[in-house]
Amino acid sequence: MNNPMWVDLQVNGHNGVDYSSPFLTADEIIRSAEELYEAGTEIFLPTIVTSSDELYSRNLPLIKNTVEKYGISKNIPGIHMEGPMLTVKGSHNPEYIQPCSADKIQEYFDVSEGFIKLITLSADADNVDIAIKKAKELGIVVGLGHHMANYQQIAAAADAGASVLTHLGNACPNMVGRHDNPLLAGLAEDRLSAMIITDGHHLPAELIKIIFRVKGSKNIIVSSDACSLCGCKPGKYELWGNQAILEKNGKLHNPDKQCLVAAAATLDMCMDFLKSLEILSEAELLDVGRNNALRLLKISE
Repeated sequence: MNNPMWVDLQVNGHNGVDYSSPFLTADEIIRSAEELYEAGTEIFLPTIVTSSDELYSRNLPLIKNTVEKYGISKNIPGIHMEGPMLTVKGSHNPEYIQPCSADKIQEYFDVSEGFIKLITLSADADNVDIAIKKAKELGIVVGLGHHMANYQQIAAAADAGASVLTHLGNACPNMVGRHDNPLLAGLAEDRLSAMIITDGHHLPAELIKIIFRVKGSKNIIVSSDACSLCGCKPGKYELWGNQAILEKNGKLHNPDKQCLVAAAATLDMCMDFLKSLEILSEAELLDVGRNNALRLLKISE
């Protein structure tokens, strides 16, 4: 699976390049896009995690202007903002978490010059319905994640216009209620597709199988959640305020928080792991690794 064809809706960075870095450059954006293409990712959304308004004001237009200058809008059709309107921080910096606000979404959209394609919000945040409606009005796809939302809250977010669950099964506490939790609630809401990370660390194989049996291959999108440490040597690193450890097996985690810190795998690697489970046909693999993501973004080929 090394032919460039995959579509990745969540790429935080790659091989030393962090799209949430205050030092991000146009050259780094281009280099990372070229390396990702070589690694099998043809189309992707650079993802900026929860950051300061100053960082958004710098990096959102930087990415947009670089894409336009180098004529790579086919490969980078927009940006994914994961945060800052979240209720469960996970590996995100809590200093920059903000309440849901339609005005802030409009502000970020304007700063990006209309280049935000996907935004992840928490379904249990106050006023999330207002924020979702504003995002939809602007043509932004809304994902739900980093929350402890129950079924009623997730259903209400779907009513407001949310359409996908961002990395379902992750970015929630390690201990949750056995029946009332965001994983089961997300699985039960049929109107929402599910983005999942199949790097072999974010979700156990048996849970991946369950998600496919519930949602079906037409309603699942595989994303990598790759970060700047993807392609780096094992060791200790600092990332987004986390003292992170990259293990030899590719697991990237913060032992103090007992959580993963994004991923150190490209989408090609995620797709290879998923294929190894032998639960999908080649056509279904193409759906979850490409076609479903394009349909979500309303991109025709």
